[in-house]
Amino acid sequence: MTQGLLDTLIEKTVVPSFSSIGAAVRKRLFDWRALEEYDLSDQLVVITGATSGIGEAAAEVYASLGAHLVIVARSEDKAQALIERLGKNTGNERIDAVIADLGQLDSVREACDELHARYDRIDTLAHNAGALFNQRQRTNDGTDLSVEIMVAAPFLMTGLCLPLLSAGTGAGRVLTMSSGGMYTAALSVDGLEMSDEHYQGAQQYALAKRAQVTLNRSWAERVSPEKCVFHALHPGWVDTPGIQEALPGFSKILGPLGLLRSARDGADTLVWLSADDEALGTTGQFWHDRGIRAEHMSARTRQADTRPLRQKLWDWCESHTGFVLDV
Repeated sequence: MTQGLLDTLIEKTVVPSFSSIGAAVRKRLFDWRALEEYDLSDQLVVITGATSGIGEAAAEVYASLGAHLVIVARSEDKAQALIERLGKNTGNERIDAVIADLGQLDSVREACDELHARYDRIDTLAHNAGALFNQRQRTNDGTDLSVEIMVAAPFLMTGLCLPLLSAGTGAGRVLTMSSGGMYTAALSVDGLEMSDEHYQGAQQYALAKRAQVTLNRSWAERVSPEKCVFHALHPGWVDTPGIQEALPGFSKILGPLGLLRSARDGADTLVWLSADDEALGTTGQFWHDRGIRAEHMSARTRQADTRPLRQKLWDWCESHTGFVLDV
């Protein structure tokens, strides 16, 4: 059996692919280059959601590889604590923080203004922040908070940071951390925000994650890869505080079986896409375990993914955020 065929078989069986088994098998099967072998000392990396879980693990690897790291966080205390810990652990003194609440678009705009004022380029913009709310939460204007954090805020930040992402000697990289849960959700714009009557936190999360993957492809279709490349990915099933809190039953079942990945394994493909030249050879792809994966696992979600609906989602993002791409 060839490597590719075995990888495909693992992917289609889902549980081995998403669990700790998939990461361990693929690492050996494809002889992954260790992240420690990369040098990011000439790179400026901006990451959201870095004060816990996968983002924190990614931030530590970025710092250890010498990147000039900029953490976008809501809590200044948590951001400063992380900067101090990473500096102590890695010796990297080029770690900064920009304080922003991704649930407030005005705060996102202010953060982007600060990025423009402080830096002359961004090499990687990593949209890692995510939120699963079992009880619905809304923004001040009534938007579902998970949609604001995972769909609207990344769209706005990407658009406002495009000049910085295309200002380096090579193409910038925009990386979006999605979730394998998006495979359960079909693309929807009218139903992107679930009604209060039918609200389920996990399903609302999946709808937002599906929208993220769709927008990743839409950005790639609109922006030249010579300026910036776009990739989305999912980390598999990872043992993080967020999952333990939002899906306690999931963690209690898979955790004792050793099937949940470490945060470090969950962060692997994110950091690899920031560091490896392979990420520059294509754009608009969806990745898992350093391989390009299908965006759909069922005919239901595939049939819903039409060009008019993708355009409708893009139009909603422009209208909602006020950012209109000038191409």
